[in-house]
Parts: sequence; C-alpha cells; structure tokens
Amino acid sequence: MCGIAGGFSNQKLDKQALQQATDRLSHRGPDAYGYYLNDSDTIFLGHRRLSILDLSETANQPMYSADGRYVMVYNGELYNYESLRNKLPNFSWKTTGDSEVILELFASFGTKSFTWFNGMFAIAIYDIHENKLYLCRDQIGIKPLFYYWDGKTFIFGSELKVVVTHSKLTGVEKLEINKEAIPYFLHLGFIPEPHTIYRQVYKFPSANYAVLDCASNNLDFFRYWSAEQHFLSEPLISEQKTLATYKHLLFDVIESQMISDVPLGTFLSGGIDSSLVTAVASKISKQKVKSFSIGFNEAKYDESAYAEDIATNLGTEHHTFKVSVDDILELIPSLLEVYDEPYADSSAFPTMLVSRLARQHVTVTLSGDGGDELFQGYGMYAWANRLSKPLNKIMRKPIYHITQMGNNRYKRAAELFDYPSPKRLHTHIFSQEQYFFSEKELNNLLINNAFNFESINRLDIPENSANPAEKQAFWDIKYYLKDDLLVKVDRASMQYSLECRVPLLDTRIVELGLNIDYRLKVREGYGTKYLMKKVLYDLVPRKLFERPKKGFAIPLKEWLQGPLKYLINDYLDEETIRQYGVVSPEYVKDLLQQFQGGKDYLYNRIWLLVVLHWWLKAYRA
Repeated sequence: MCGIAGGFSNQKLDKQALQQATDRLSHRGPDAYGYYLNDSDTIFLGHRRLSILDLSETANQPMYSADGRYVMVYNGELYNYESLRNKLPNFSWKTTGDSEVILELFASFGTKSFTWFNGMFAIAIYDIHENKLYLCRDQIGIKPLFYYWDGKTFIFGSELKVVVTHSKLTGVEKLEINKEAIPYFLHLGFIPEPHTIYRQVYKFPSANYAVLDCASNNLDFFRYWSAEQHFLSEPLISEQKTLATYKHLLFDVIESQMISDVPLGTFLSGGIDSSLVTAVASKISKQKVKSFSIGFNEAKYDESAYAEDIATNLGTEHHTFKVSVDDILELIPSLLEVYDEPYADSSAFPTMLVSRLARQHVTVTLSGDGGDELFQGYGMYAWANRLSKPLNKIMRKPIYHITQMGNNRYKRAAELFDYPSPKRLHTHIFSQEQYFFSEKELNNLLINNAFNFESINRLDIPENSANPAEKQAFWDIKYYLKDDLLVKVDRASMQYSLECRVPLLDTRIVELGLNIDYRLKVREGYGTKYLMKKVLYDLVPRKLFERPKKGFAIPLKEWLQGPLKYLINDYLDEETIRQYGVVSPEYVKDLLQQFQGGKDYLYNRIWLLVVLHWWLKAYRA
C-alpha cells in the first residue's frame, strides 16, 4: 500500500514541485520513496511506500521492467499475484511481492493483463520507447486516483492534495471551484465520480484504464470490467448450492487477503459484516487474530460490548477504544486535510480513531465493507420496494401531506414519498434516508439552483432484471460505496499508515453477489443478509446478533446541540453565508431555527452546510 503521483506536460515539468506534491502523501507511504523523471523532463512518476509484501529495497518504486522499457508506480495489493506468476513460467523474478508481477505481465501482455488482476489498485506505467503513459484503477474503486487535465498538462495522484499542491507551487492554472459538484454534495453528502470540488480535476473512473499519448496529447479511456454485465445474468436460486459456493469463495478470498509480511488484524464493530470477516479469519489463522473496535460513552450508539462478546467467543486478541466528545474535538481540525474536499460522513471520525488504535498493533487490517450493498443490509432498500407499490405511487402526495402532520419520525418518512420524478428516485431515497437535502429543498436553498441528477440515477441494467430494492443496492455499489464508504476507510486508515483490505468486495464475491436471487438475501426469520448469516451462525452463536442494527455513527445530533455547536456559530453565521454566496442566508437562518426549535432530525442538513462553508473558508479565503 502506497501513495503515487505523477505528471506529463508539453513543457518541462518542475521536478521539485512534483517531489513536494508526492511527499504530501508521506502518511500513505512512510517506509521509502522514489522519483522518476525522463530525459526531456516531461514525464514524472513519484512514489511513497508502505512496505507490506517483500520488505526489501529491491521492491521499492519506481520499478523498472526487466527489459528497461517500462517504469511503474503502483498503490494497492494484488491478491492473485502468486498464480499470475505462472503466466511467465520462465521469468527470473527478483522480488517476492506483487509489484513486479504487475509490471512484467504488462511488459509481456500489455493492457490485456489488467483484466487478470484481482485486488485493489491504482497503477501508472510509462512506456519509455513509445512515450505513452498508462493508468488503471481497480474494478470496484477501492483505491483512489485523481487527475488534472487541461489538454496540455496532466497531473495525477492518490489524493487530491497532489494536484492542489502542484497547482499552488507551479501556478500552472489556479484551480477553480466546480460549482456543479456542490448540489451533489448537499444532496448526497459526497461528490460522486467523476466530479471533484475543482474544475478540470476528476476522479479516475473505476474498472477503467487510460492511455495518454504524450506525443499527440491524446487521452483515451477504456473500460475493462463492468458490474452491469454480471447483474443477475443467471440468478442463483438453489440455496444449498449457492451457500456452498459463497462459503467456499469467502474462505478462499479471506485467506488470500491475509497474506502479509507485516502484522495483520481485523476491524470488529459487532455487526454481521465485520463479525463474519473476523470469524473466517480466526478460523483460517494459525495464531490469535488481533481485532479492534470503537465504543461510545452514549449508550444508544455503543456496540462495543457486543463486539467484545464476539471477540471472546472467537478468541481474538481484542482492543476497544471508547470515544468521548473530546476525542472527536481533537480530530475535527484534521477533517479537511484528510479528505481534501467537502465530505459529510461523520463516521469518518470513529474510523480514524479505530485506525489509529489498530496501527499501534498492526500494519494491515481487514474490514467488512460491502456486505450491506450485496446482501440488502440497508433500510433504504425496503423503502425502494415500498415506494414501488402501485397504491403508494397513486397515493404518495396525500400520504406525504397526512404524514407531515405527525411527529419528527413521521415527518422524516413523509419526505420519502415526496420524490420529484421516478427517474430520480435512487438519489431521492438515498438523500432522505441520510437526512440530506431533497431536490425541492435545494431549489430553495441554492442561489444558483441549476442542477440535474438524472444521469446519476441511470443504471445500465435490463428493466426487469431486478426488483426496486436490488436496483437501489446496485446504485449504492456504483456511487455510495465507492465515493463515500470506501473513501472514508481509505483516507482514515492511510492517515495513520494503515492498510485496510475489504474482502467482501473481492471481484469474485461481487460477481457472485450480483447473481444471487433476492430470496437468498432477505428471508423471514433472518431478515436481510440471509446467506451471510447462514455462514456466520455456523461460526458464532446466533444469539450474539439478535439485536437491532446501529451502524457506525457518532452522536452528531446531540453534539451539534452541545460541544460542537461552535461549528454552527463559526461557519453558518450570516456574514460567512453571504461571503461565499452559495446558499440563501434566509433559508439557512430558518433551518437553524427549526433545528433549535425541536426538528432535530435536520442535524445532517446542518452538518452538510457546516462542512461546505468550513471548506470554502479554509481553501478559498
């Protein structure tokens, strides 16, 4: 696991500026660093290494192919690298890790090799002979990759700060705010691919590779894998056969992801997903697995006791960190530095804390991300089915008005019925389940309210291939999972030089999960995640999980009314709102009065506005 950076320009690149930009990623790679600059000073590659496999200096990067034609920087882990060595049976390997395998396969087979890779990765390879730069990102989008392109200068990096730092140091072009990204942020809490908060700066698309011809300034993208091609192509309906297949694959995947030359552990929240990963890892491991969890002083948010019971049952070496508001207050100043652009998932804070705790004991962790999206774990999926019922479609406006007269819980539910159009239902369900701004609210909130969410709602799957709940989950895989949840874990863990692997998002498991019939995911008596629970309950007693799902959130509502209230005062005062001219001061004032007057379910809308103006103030003052 590492941090990568690089660039191309028609003019000579500023080597010192690019080295400094690369070194902004030192938290991603504290163990070694290296740089490459071609003879004409027009191509640069930079690398910061976190040593996980083959700890020798021979495995440092940039790495050159045996024939001297290619040079590579790479971030991530390839889990099938050992078997891929067999494609070059006569090659004399100099290292025991995965980086050399990637490079030499590319040297021999070109971009075809990308289709063989199973892991999490962002790769940059420069062809010295043909003066071409190749970039590739993993199928699910686990590892980040950003790029700037104005037709003459191309800058890329593992985090946005590479592009921002290079821009500030060279003055190539002052980065401008991408105003199209702000409605997405206020509606979803994150900025979806390919957008970023800056114009001409993009999130590199997952499951794609790109070729930059440095002689002609031509940049082309190619998709090498598509989740849509696997979505319910042949639904698996046999419980016995599908369960056996899933269990075998799960054990195989987790075993492959436990390969490491440094200490490894697991995140254990006490929920189904992380417990399943920890249980399987404990079954496989020849020694005690180290597990890590976070608890809260507020009882209704605290699942640490459940995690401890599961850890005791599995016999892990368990570590718990109880979070207080003071711990969050300590981390708050670092939020913008860690995430680089407006990002509203407040569970980033406990994720950072558990990552910091784990790094004191291990260098690699396994997490349970992905189970909810593949096995119907979220309540919003049930809402998708509910809203699709013919009677609810006909009566949704009357239901909305009647429900609005109830308590806060009913008022929240009412908003789900008030969707603008069936063509924009996926984002509406998501935004209202997360307590974010609806399209109707954005029209009143934004001073420039030109936005269109139809393209992000389109799913390229056959209309009758899935029920509404499955379609909503597929939307999550394409957007929420990739651009929120995986971003949260990547930045939080790498901030402390901790590699976090996500076995439930192995490409093979994703392909299988998309083909499992809905009735094997949701079952009466089990609820959601039926097949996952069948595997888990063979390893851990079912009674340990007979409790409501809580998630991994901080008590944001209570803290915004107490110790975090200063953020509202600092960033949502009328002067600040008017200074940046993004949202209506009158609307914000009214929203705050409603929040303080008892409509506490508005807390996430308040948090969105705080984060947005905090970022504007910090980066655009």
